[in-house]
Amino acid sequence: MCADRDKELLKLLQQNAKLSNETLAVMLDEKVEWIEDQIASFEREGIIRGYSAIVNWDRIDQDRVTAIIEVTVIPQRTVGFDEVARRIYGFPEVEAVLLMSGTYDLQVVVSGHRIQEVARFVSERLATIDFIQSTTTHFILKTYKVDGVVMEGDDDDHRLVISP
Repeated sequence: MCADRDKELLKLLQQNAKLSNETLAVMLDEKVEWIEDQIASFEREGIIRGYSAIVNWDRIDQDRVTAIIEVTVIPQRTVGFDEVARRIYGFPEVEAVLLMSGTYDLQVVVSGHRIQEVARFVSERLATIDFIQSTTTHFILKTYKVDGVVMEGDDDDHRLVISP
């Protein structure tokens, strides 16, 4: 169980993993050694699973297509959701797999260079896995915000100027 201070550190790292240990120490009013020890501990315990950048792929790769696929699984005694999820997240085009509550069981996020690539993944790889009953594919048309970061527009300040 993480203490409140640990959670504050994790939140800061999640917002900007490029912050130096010295900056984090100042922000949290802690010693640099404490920051280093906590981060090392989080990594060892698997709490921090990796570091990544939030990339606006729409500005880089016009041919990139991302889809969210709803997957319904036929319940089996010998195979649970975890085993089906493992088979799915083993494919290189799969970016995320989440167990969901509601009308479907798993949500799969997949990227490719063309709609046909994603369609082929669904029909030839995903739908052929045992215990998958059905899939529904939704293509992402535009991304507005990811992990708390707004993806569109420039970074200029667009607030209204108020003058006396």
